[in-house]
Parts: sequence; C-alpha cells; structure tokens
Amino acid sequence: FILGVLTLLGGVVGYWNAKSVPSLVWGILGGVTLIAAGFLICYGQTHKEYLTPGLILGLLATAGLAGQFIPKVMINRALPHVIAMAILSGLGLILTLIAFAKK
Repeated sequence: FILGVLTLLGGVVGYWNAKSVPSLVWGILGGVTLIAAGFLICYGQTHKEYLTPGLILGLLATAGLAGQFIPKVMINRALPHVIAMAILSGLGLILTLIAFAKK
C-alpha cells in the first residue's frame, strides 16, 4: 500500500512541479495498480484465490517501477526522490518474489 500511495503522490507532484503529463499518468496507473495488488494480497490471506492475482499484479507493477527508476540512478546523478523510488521499487520487487517463493 505504501509504495502505491508514494507512486501516486509522486506522479501528482511530478505533474505539479514540471507539468509532466507522463509522470501524472504513470504515477496514477502505477499507484492504483500497487494499491489494488495490496488489497488483493490482504484479501488473499483468507481467500486464497485472490493471493496469486495480487502477487502477479504487484510483481508487474514493481518490475515496471524498478525498470524505470533503477537505470536512472545507475546512469547519472539522480535526485533524491528518484533514488528513493529506485530503492523502494527494488525492495518491493524482491519482497514480491520472496512471497511467490513461499506460496
């Protein structure tokens, strides 16, 4: 949930500061996707048929975020919010993969 909210807010802030429509669109899409994945995973604790779709959704969203932010950090000097999103999305990706392995 937290990464989803941060992604959503980051897209809005990106639009607010730089008038970046892609930041707004992808921030909203990524944030809503991560929040939906969080709900499915939580609901999947008692209703197992929702766990796998939640993990898949979370995996796709975190992989997309990591694929966007980690290269930016590695290629050039990045702003603090880009570094934070790279770390959080990478961590989210790793945790989702661990959850898949335990499932």
